[in-house]
Amino acid sequence: MEKSYAPRMHSAEHILNQAMVRKFDCGRCFSAHVNKKKSKCDYHFDRSLTDDEAKVVETEVNKAISANLDVTEEMVSLEGAAGDFNLTRLPDGVETVRIVRIGDYDSCPCIGEHVDNTAEIGVFRIISHDFNDGVLRIRYKLDGRE
Repeated sequence: MEKSYAPRMHSAEHILNQAMVRKFDCGRCFSAHVNKKKSKCDYHFDRSLTDDEAKVVETEVNKAISANLDVTEEMVSLEGAAGDFNLTRLPDGVETVRIVRIGDYDSCPCIGEHVDNTAEIGVFRIISHDFNDGVLRIRYKLDGRE
C-alpha cells in the first residue's frame, strides 16, 4: 500500500517540533502520526502541559507559519550531518542525508513531502494534549488553505 502524504501537516510537524525544543528543550517528537485531517506528536516529557503553555506553543507555531518561510532541502554527507543532527533513526548503509530547512526556524533530516513556503500551511490549532507514563501527546489540526 502506498503511503499517503500530507505536506501541510508534515511541515507543521517540523515547526511544532522546533517550538517544543525552543520552549522546553525536550527534543523533537519520538513518534508522530501525520494525517490530512488531524495529526499527533509524542514527546518524552516529565509532566503535562498547562493550557497556557499549550497556547504559547500554538502561538509560536503560528508565528513561524505566518513568517512565510521558504521550505528547502539539501543533500549532505552522512559525516556532514552527524555533527548537527540526531541520525539514530536512519537505516544502515545511508551515505547521504536529505536535510529539510524551514527558513532559519528549523532544519532536520527528513524523507517526507513538504510545502514550498509556510504560507501554504494555514492556521495551526492544538486540539488536545495529555500526559501518560512520561509521554506528552499533542494533537493538532490545520485550518484554512487546502
